[in-house]
Amino acid sequence: MSDTIKTGLPLNQAQKAIIMIHGRGATAESILALVPYLNLSQFAIVAPQAKGNTWYPFGFLSPSEGNLVAVESSLMEIEKIYKEINEAGIASNQIFLIGFSQGACLCLEFAARKAQRFGGVVAFTGGLIGDQIQPEKYSGDFLGTPVFIGGSDRDFHVPASRIKESAELLKTMGAEVTVALFDDPDHTIRTEEINWVNQKIFV
Repeated sequence: MSDTIKTGLPLNQAQKAIIMIHGRGATAESILALVPYLNLSQFAIVAPQAKGNTWYPFGFLSPSEGNLVAVESSLMEIEKIYKEINEAGIASNQIFLIGFSQGACLCLEFAARKAQRFGGVVAFTGGLIGDQIQPEKYSGDFLGTPVFIGGSDRDFHVPASRIKESAELLKTMGAEVTVALFDDPDHTIRTEEINWVNQKIFV
């Protein structure tokens, strides 16, 4: 099992919780570096660490077979954390998910496979996983969950077309989706994205 870092309020004292998922080659510590910039003072914060610093071995647009075992294992890891938060008394509509890059893809994949009213879902540069989106993999109703997907309009790793396609599917599942594509080639998290989620999701 991967190591998990818990910070912010203790689960038994918090009314809100967030699961923060790091990108490929990164660490739980690296995604936690976002905390000072987000409105999370009232949150329990949980950041899992992927084995070998990667959630799955190949690019997220690779044929599903190559990533299948690792993706399923990683989703189970997120599911364990989600259940732990839920069992601590924090309702699903007060549980938030956030990720960057590979972590953003995993974040969206997890949310779409068990769609319900989450507190919010934030994907900084990510899309649903697989060489093609397979709607039959996803079920549930987001019931108006706010979802933010941001990124470059020409990111080398995450095409804008997949971001848009993912957003459309999530909308059909009842999510209130905002997509923000920026006129730059950068694989990063922008100040504008941070400001938006602080004003609209972490309120």
